[in-house]
Amino acid sequence: MTPVRFIARAMLSGIFVASGARNFTHPERLVPVAKPITDRMTPLLQRADPRIPTDTTTLIRANAAVQVGAGLMLATGRFTRPAALVLAGTLVPVTLAGHPFWRQEDPAQRHNHQIHFLKNVGLFGGLLLAAADTQGKPGLRWRAGHRIDHSRRSVSRAVRTARREARIAALSAATARRLPG
Repeated sequence: MTPVRFIARAMLSGIFVASGARNFTHPERLVPVAKPITDRMTPLLQRADPRIPTDTTTLIRANAAVQVGAGLMLATGRFTRPAALVLAGTLVPVTLAGHPFWRQEDPAQRHNHQIHFLKNVGLFGGLLLAAADTQGKPGLRWRAGHRIDHSRRSVSRAVRTARREARIAALSAATARRLPG
């Protein structure tokens, strides 16, 4: 891993590790803000698996634990692409619940929430870039295309060789028929 990638990933993941740890140990301060979102998610979670806890505090802690784990994975360079996607996924409910600037009446509060909303959108973009980063190695699309091109060239070579050998065989047979005896 290059030093730039290492530093950038550590910088990007720092907010998730720090806020995830704080939210895991003190989820109660987020309950009033998160409750409207978790209440809407409860039926979906119950349909997915009735054993999934649906109380707001537990969901906040689960999201925080995922953020800490995925943030550490991103920072240390382990499974960075899946970790970045997971962090992007955890950022969506946090942003919608925590920074609904469109609901704010006070212009100062509205501006503050709008700034944090846009900051999270920027983090989301950075996470998408981290998820797409192949660390300078060719991506799956390029490798598949390269293999297909290689296969096409191999088939073309095999066809040319087969045609050439068929011509040689035909010439040999014609020559053999002309020979006496």
